[in-house]
Amino acid sequence: MDKAITENHAQSGREIYQRISNNIQKVVKGQSAAIRKLLSAFVSGGHVLLEDYPGTGKTTLAKALALSVDVSFKRIQFTPDLLPSDILGISMLDPNQRTFHFHEGPIFANIILADEINRSSPRTQSALLEAMAEFQVSIDGNLHKLKDPFFVIATQNPVESRGTYPLPEAQMDRFAVQFSLGYISPEDEVNLLGDQIHQHPIDTLQTCVNLEDLISLKQQVKQIRISEELKRYLVDIVNATRSAEGVQLGASPRASLALMKVAQALALFDGYEFVTPEHIQEQAVSVIAHRLVMEPQARFSGRMAPGVVEEIIKSIPVPA
Repeated sequence: MDKAITENHAQSGREIYQRISNNIQKVVKGQSAAIRKLLSAFVSGGHVLLEDYPGTGKTTLAKALALSVDVSFKRIQFTPDLLPSDILGISMLDPNQRTFHFHEGPIFANIILADEINRSSPRTQSALLEAMAEFQVSIDGNLHKLKDPFFVIATQNPVESRGTYPLPEAQMDRFAVQFSLGYISPEDEVNLLGDQIHQHPIDTLQTCVNLEDLISLKQQVKQIRISEELKRYLVDIVNATRSAEGVQLGASPRASLALMKVAQALALFDGYEFVTPEHIQEQAVSVIAHRLVMEPQARFSGRMAPGVVEEIIKSIPVPA
């Protein structure tokens, strides 16, 4: 591809990203790094798990993204009595025609907010597995393709365990990125109070990107180059988790794919034509840590998955 064309594409992609990011920041204050992580997963075809304390803006962030892009959005509140059919849909009998007609569930939208996903039973959680991995669902023996793009943002509360069902390893591996928002600075919190005296800013948020812009952005991400040396560097990081001290189950090749794709997205956001080691390092913890299963004795001693990934990044030589 001609260099000038590539540069124009990179610039165009960066402009689209900045429009979305700036629009979300009108509502979600002091979370530019989290928004960057969210959008890197969104445009690279991955899904996101937000794990944080109540009231930190997880649901607001998801809604702000959905309102910024002109695509369909559905929110699913996960509860212990939620059934798979409540997510996927159901076939209902038409007594007049004596035939069954399929009524789509909320999964048939572009952006899905799975709120408090760990409050539903494993049976219901598993209804998302096929959808997140293959962008399709099987209902009554028939395959139904999901909309493109299809993006799941799931949230869960890390401190309240009563009445919850921890996500199994297979489900965790479906999420490209997992991160927390954390508390904002006192200055940003003061600004937040001022913004919501009369109404919530999300009530006035306008769409800033259409579906064509989004499709173009996703295509441009795929055009970002990554060298063979950086591919090996990336794989070495993921592979090292499989033999790391205190790790019972390391990251799968799906982690390598996710890390490569989000690194390509970050490069495009920065206006680069190629991935750099810094782009890989920036997202390595968010992409890999939630996929690791730590040994019980390691957890009891305070050794955590994010720390393991950080140690690996420091220990592996960066390609020249």
